[in-house]
Amino acid sequence: MFIQTEATPNPATLKFLPGRAVLDAGTLDMPNRQAAGQSPLAERLFDIPNISGVFFGSDFISVTKTAGEWQQIKPAILGAIMEHYMSGAPLLAANAQPAAAGADEFFDANDAETVAIIKDLIETRVRPAVAGDGGDITFKGYKEGVVFLQMKGACSGCPSSTATLQHGIQNLLRHFVPEVNEVRPV
Repeated sequence: MFIQTEATPNPATLKFLPGRAVLDAGTLDMPNRQAAGQSPLAERLFDIPNISGVFFGSDFISVTKTAGEWQQIKPAILGAIMEHYMSGAPLLAANAQPAAAGADEFFDANDAETVAIIKDLIETRVRPAVAGDGGDITFKGYKEGVVFLQMKGACSGCPSSTATLQHGIQNLLRHFVPEVNEVRPV
């Protein structure tokens, strides 16, 4: 088994590509040890010192550290991922639920058409780029011209996430949806 790694815009997060599907659908964000109970692999990764977050995408695993150098931490992460896949253990615990689109969204029914356009743009133009950086972004709501988005994985806490939201995504949405005035993180 060969696992590739990629840097992300967030220096505290590294993206691991095991060369096979990680999640069939959705994403799973485990920003702390308590959330790691959803996955035997995540629990194994949180056993490594200085690991503060694990995120599963369709074909990648993003791992966030609190301290230390990647040169010292990376071999332990690679070993944990390889051991997990070689063991044949399930990725998810029986009670784990990957994030599904549409959970906990808020917007006025009169804005449904505008929201549909916003969600389509996020799904087709923004999410693939964000996944390429080891994270995910989901629509959470729309109210009075403000789009609320949640950033996960490598994008959560990334130093460049504010610029991504306010310059990249906000400009994209404003271009296609003139009703959008601002984009805010949740």
